[in-house]
Amino acid sequence: MVDWTSMTSGASVEAIIAAVAALIVAFLFFALILYVYNGLVWMTIGKKLRYKYPWLAWIPIANGSMVLQMGGFHWAWIFLILVPVLGWIALGVLGIIACWRIFEKRNYPGWLALVPLAGFINILGSVAGIVFLVVLGFVAWKDMKKKR
Repeated sequence: MVDWTSMTSGASVEAIIAAVAALIVAFLFFALILYVYNGLVWMTIGKKLRYKYPWLAWIPIANGSMVLQMGGFHWAWIFLILVPVLGWIALGVLGIIACWRIFEKRNYPGWLALVPLAGFINILGSVAGIVFLVVLGFVAWKDMKKKR
C-alpha cells in the first residue's frame, strides 16, 4: 500500500489536489464563457433572421434544432443525435449545410461554414474552433451589404 503522506517527489497531495481543482474551475469558467457567447450569437442571428423563438439558443439541444430550422430543415432532424456515429455524422453534415444557408441569408459567404472541418487537421484543430467562433460573431453582429 502506498503511503501518500510521505511523498518524496517534492509535491504534496494537497498541492496536487489544489492544482487539479484549479484546472477544473478554469475549465468550467471557460465553458461558461463559451456557452454565453454561443447563446448570444445564435439568439442575435435568430432575431435578425426573424426566427419565431430566438430564446431557444440558450437551451442545449433546442439550439441545434433552431439552427436546423433557420437553415431550412425540419426541427425533428435533431433526434439524429440519438443514433451513435452515423447519426452524429449525418447531423454534422446537416449542421454545416444549415450554417451555410444561414450565412448566405446574412450575406456572408456560405463556405465559411466549412471552417470547423479544418479541425480534423491536427495542427489546425483549436485554431479552426476559434476562427469559427469569430466568424459566428461577425455573422451575428456585423451586417454585410448585399452584393449586386
